[in-house]
Amino acid sequence: MRSVWVRDWVKRRQDRGFYNQLLRELEDEVPLLYQNFLRMNIDDFHTLLELVSPLIKKQDSNMREVILAGERLALTLRFLATGDSFMSLQYLFRIPQSTISTIISEVCDAIHKALKPDFLKFPSTEENWLELADNFNNRWIFSHCIGAIDGNHIVMKAPVHSGSVYYNYKGTHSVVLMTIADAQYRFTYIDVCANGRISDGGVFNRTSFFTALTTDKLSLPTPKPLLGRDEPIPYFLVGDNAFALSNNLMKPYAQRNLNGLERIFNFRLSRARRVVENAFGLLASRFRVFEKPIQLNPEKVRKITIACCTLHNYLMMRSRIYFNPTMVDRCDGQGSVIEGDWRRITNIKNSFYPLEVRRTFVGNRGK
Repeated sequence: MRSVWVRDWVKRRQDRGFYNQLLRELEDEVPLLYQNFLRMNIDDFHTLLELVSPLIKKQDSNMREVILAGERLALTLRFLATGDSFMSLQYLFRIPQSTISTIISEVCDAIHKALKPDFLKFPSTEENWLELADNFNNRWIFSHCIGAIDGNHIVMKAPVHSGSVYYNYKGTHSVVLMTIADAQYRFTYIDVCANGRISDGGVFNRTSFFTALTTDKLSLPTPKPLLGRDEPIPYFLVGDNAFALSNNLMKPYAQRNLNGLERIFNFRLSRARRVVENAFGLLASRFRVFEKPIQLNPEKVRKITIACCTLHNYLMMRSRIYFNPTMVDRCDGQGSVIEGDWRRITNIKNSFYPLEVRRTFVGNRGK
């Protein structure tokens, strides 16, 4: 039987806790620091709070006062923004670390559930896919492209009694985040189901997207000729050499004995494919939970990753301060690539890294 149900320093949360004291002071006096603390401005936070409150709001009990929905959301956003330990966060928010573990899991689920219908809506009609293709053509001059696909390992601590199930080619433990991004660095599809041990070349084949693609359930547009041509061309994703070439997935020519037209094709495909690489970069630069191996079990790592991807879309569509053009790769007047700022300000090489590149051969396109 407990001798103390709630310790005194926790009871003083309402009067001296971060959410009810310092965060409200920042909101009134220094909005820029408020924004830095939660990775979003005041309006975006309160809009998000309205959306998720019905899913995370709790009722007071006779034994203790409820932790407010705003506290729960602020706590979770701070964890995603920094990756701070639960031990550190408990002193900041005056919430015990065992409770923090439960709150973060619940709020991440709520963020995804509340935002998915409007901010992570999967294309379901031919018109949706054509709109994506038009955006790629207009912004990146690459016709018939409906998305850029890529995958990354999300490194975590070795799960208890998991053996080599999550052990990957880098010698760490991970789950794999597979995403498709549109021309504006927003995710249109995310999948965090594969464990790190699975061959990177086969991760895509295990996704629900691949299943829908191979069973013709995506409602993709009918193949059409390119401008000035007669042969119908299917609509396709663009990826790097971690993926297998197919009718609906285009990747670069092997980097050997290329003629001029093939080099131009590779340059333009790479320019279109970079949107998903830069979307990952933006995600990692804003949500520093990915800067080091996540010290949680695989299921919670999946929930955190999905929540961050969903928040990324939410802020890309709403916030003018989340995205800065200098953050992403761009081309100068001579066609040379200027690397985005995210490559210099993030430290994710050992905890957030790409799929292993497949070996390619000169003959892989029937040359």
